[in-house]
Amino acid sequence: MREALIAIGRDALGSLRDLLPIVIVISVFQIFVIQQPAADLLPLAYGALLVVAGLTLFIYGLRMALYPVGETLAYSLAKKGSVFWLMIFAFLLGFGTTIMEPALIAVAAEAADVAALEGVIEQSENAKWRYALGLRLTVGVAVGVALVLGVTRILLNWSLPGMIIGGYIVVVLITTVAPREIIGIAYDSGGVTTSTVTVPLVTALGVGLASSIRDRNPMLDGFGLIAFASLLPILFVLVFGMLV
Repeated sequence: MREALIAIGRDALGSLRDLLPIVIVISVFQIFVIQQPAADLLPLAYGALLVVAGLTLFIYGLRMALYPVGETLAYSLAKKGSVFWLMIFAFLLGFGTTIMEPALIAVAAEAADVAALEGVIEQSENAKWRYALGLRLTVGVAVGVALVLGVTRILLNWSLPGMIIGGYIVVVLITTVAPREIIGIAYDSGGVTTSTVTVPLVTALGVGLASSIRDRNPMLDGFGLIAFASLLPILFVLVFGMLV
């Protein structure tokens, strides 16, 4: 119990240190540029404390459970030679973590509101809900496929730079024929997938898998899955926009 409290306290200090520059910048602009009363900073301070508490518990939970689980499962499946189940695990891990990604939920909801405002979809809650859900599912499937592709690269020792360069060439080509309304959303979708929930688990998967295979270096081969998780959502959302 004591070790857990010490670890949580260490994570709290780290979260506070990371958040402090943002709080200082916002406070300076509030007081000296916008010139709002100091009393208006109280909600900001209260919100910052909640963010610190949330980040602390989230980081502690990731390090304690989710990160080891992702690494251990990938290692165990690879050691047993269960390639099929390793691929299933990779896809479901990518899909599940992406669907629950807070950043993606927020971006999808905002994209649905703007699409309704611009007349791309109907101005109704049901239409916006279906559009946002379709966008989230598309990105989730894209990240799942990306992890399967990344796992295949590690197993077969394919060239990471060649695959990434080739992928972005395809993205650029499809961008030229995709609807203009979806291009910005597609490129942002590639960014929101590499956020707080997805990154630690995807990294754990790659490192655990590379550690279990002979002649694979975890430093050289274990990383790079995040690049696929950023690339394929752009491609899939561009196609989603062309179809919808």
